[in-house]
Amino acid sequence: MFNWLGNVRDRLRRRAPHIDLVSAQQRIPQSAPLDAHSARVYEQSPWVYIAINRIAEAGALVPLKVYRLQGEQRIGIDNHPLEQLLNSPNPLTSRFELIEQTLGSLELHGNAFWLLVGDERGMPREIWMLRPDRVSVLPDAARVVAGYLYQIDGQTIPLSAVEVLHFQRWHPSSDFYGLSPVSAARNAVLSDRHMSDWNRHSFGKDSGVPAGIVNIRDFISDSDFERLKREWRSNYGGTSRRTAFLRGGAVQWQHIGLSHSDLDFLQGRRAQRDEILNIYGIPVGLVSENATEANAKVAERQFIERTLYPKLVRLAEKISAEMLPFYGQGLVAAFDDIRPTDTQARLDEIRTAYPLLSINELRATYFQLPPVAWGDVAVNPPTHGESNPPLNLSPTSQGETSDASKSAIETELAQWQRFALNRLGQEDGRAFEVRAIPDELAFEVSAGLLFAQDRESVKRVFAGVGVG
Repeated sequence: MFNWLGNVRDRLRRRAPHIDLVSAQQRIPQSAPLDAHSARVYEQSPWVYIAINRIAEAGALVPLKVYRLQGEQRIGIDNHPLEQLLNSPNPLTSRFELIEQTLGSLELHGNAFWLLVGDERGMPREIWMLRPDRVSVLPDAARVVAGYLYQIDGQTIPLSAVEVLHFQRWHPSSDFYGLSPVSAARNAVLSDRHMSDWNRHSFGKDSGVPAGIVNIRDFISDSDFERLKREWRSNYGGTSRRTAFLRGGAVQWQHIGLSHSDLDFLQGRRAQRDEILNIYGIPVGLVSENATEANAKVAERQFIERTLYPKLVRLAEKISAEMLPFYGQGLVAAFDDIRPTDTQARLDEIRTAYPLLSINELRATYFQLPPVAWGDVAVNPPTHGESNPPLNLSPTSQGETSDASKSAIETELAQWQRFALNRLGQEDGRAFEVRAIPDELAFEVSAGLLFAQDRESVKRVFAGVGVG
């Protein structure tokens, strides 16, 4: 049988064959396929506004850090120039505003654009947001994207591809632009909008129901009828409610419209709300007035894991691919992993691995910390019948400490002990602040406290600490 996979390396194309055709079809720049009313929908639809704001504001709170790759391990870089740039992207925008606008633009238009402004060395020194409805992509057969055009006030500003960072959602029918979630939610948004307008018109000035009716049974002349109305309104009239006058007793009122109850108005609006929020990945439990505390916590976890975190990964990987090469090779950017973890399961796993791993292996595997010179030794395993491992943590192995240093270490250990006792039974993930305690001692105490389940076991951890 013919093996069509044979010699596949010799037959791989050096260039994707469809790029030329795609570029040829779109040589004339076209505006992004944006819904012209996307911005108006955000301004006028409460559920779209809520959904986008929840995503954008929550994402803007998450720190982004830069790491250097060493094999499969990521080593954090403190205060990297990219982090400094993001903290102050330009004179008018803060870091929070930049990330908020980027995520908001993606959720509203499906696209977000950063304009990079460089210094004399060509390194980025400012980042400016570009409005997606003003940006057009310039396709190119050789480079796929030759650049961008920014149109404002009748002027067209050409931008090179290296100057613009284009974030985009996947679009099944566009090669260069992302799909706006507003397009997927269009019917739900319009239905909710029409229901809201109908409700507003039902209680509008021109649709008000009379507060009362004065029915004049006997026939009177026009002049007497108008005089009676004037006198009645002069004595009993007002601006908020009107009184209806009827001539003759044979006039009857027959309502032919549908009431809010007939239309199940509130249930209909809830259905539109749920559909819009589901399209944006917002669990209804986050906004529902009937959600219990347990439901709200589950909804928050789902929102973070399935909605917010993937969006942050999209941003971070784009930044890693197109911005970090300005600063060298082997760098990646990543937002903090905010996905909730099962604390008890994590502690159980660490306790199981504790007797088997060295200090450096524990640091790398569970705490993402770099190795230390004193970390190649194994952590003392708990002996039979002990609830926590005995600690031989005296720093005398590195030389006798001075009286002042010894006093400072003992004072800080006492503060740690009080803090550890006070937070027993609480979900407090704050780390200890290390000032005087040596690193190896601090790590061993922290590891030992993982086994402490009650006040006595906490006290035994600190009782086993000797300071020479």
